Amino acid sequence: MFAAALDRPTAVPHDLFAAIRDLKRELNAVILAHYYQESEIQDIADYIGDSLGLSQQAAQTDADVIVFAGVHFMAETAKILNPHKQVLLPDLEAGCSLADSCPASEFAAFKARYPDHLVISYINCTAEIKALSDIICTSSNAVKIVQQIPPEQPIIFAPDRNLGRYVMQQTGREMVLWDGSCIVHETFSEQKLVQLQVQYPEAEVIAHPECEPPLLRHASFIGSTTALLNHVQRSDRAAFIVATEPGILHQMQKAEPQKQFIPAPPEGNCACNECPHMRLNTLEKLYFCMKTRSPEITMDESVRSAALRPIQRMLAMS
Repeated sequence: MFAAALDRPTAVPHDLFAAIRDLKRELNAVILAHYYQESEIQDIADYIGDSLGLSQQAAQTDADVIVFAGVHFMAETAKILNPHKQVLLPDLEAGCSLADSCPASEFAAFKARYPDHLVISYINCTAEIKALSDIICTSSNAVKIVQQIPPEQPIIFAPDRNLGRYVMQQTGREMVLWDGSCIVHETFSEQKLVQLQVQYPEAEVIAHPECEPPLLRHASFIGSTTALLNHVQRSDRAAFIVATEPGILHQMQKAEPQKQFIPAPPEGNCACNECPHMRLNTLEKLYFCMKTRSPEITMDESVRSAALRPIQRMLAMS
């Protein structure tokens, strides 16, 4: 799926921001970045968003080159939507634990056990899983999409079991769930969260629906990354404990500098609440991938066209 990287130049410009802007003009490129990227990448990006917003931007762009500062399933989605554009990813190792938890061959066998079921797959999956799906969803629109499915139609939901459980609670629909999860969102400590609530009694707990159910029970607001950002801007609360990847705190602090944002803690004393895949991308790698126009995302056309249909259904239903 990925073209081999070319040899990179060794010289790093003194002003990376200026060099990246120059390359962007030269290539007629757009830089799309997820909220979980490091703050410097967010600051240089043309568009920052969650999976739904990034998909919509990728579908609408008139740029010749799409530079995707995110993980590989996101860059794949951009390529699926833009087969004739060049799509670059700063680091090919920027994968996704959730996508990895759902191998295509195993999911095909799982799907075959439920031949009458409609397959709704969370966008955090590989192109091969998208090609096996009927509709793609994101955490922003999963509830809305499931609500549009006739009640008599049985559903398989993949690959995130936690998002699937949350959607079931919100819609009252029973669904068959694939047993996948995100290493970041399942690592938050409920015990440490409760301790934080004692320490910051005025802070509101807000959480992403990929979190484990015990953690979600403490949240007064649950939503996608964009929904969390919008919530803290609308709320009159002065402090928030945020249970999702802490990259979003950069945008929250920029939007509401007078408010306090406290990242929910993981188990142990690690930085496990930071996505190790997202954080593989750096400003230097972003520059080099634009300078060398590699690594480039490539894809078998049969997989791409099969994966395109469920994405188009999602965009139409959103």
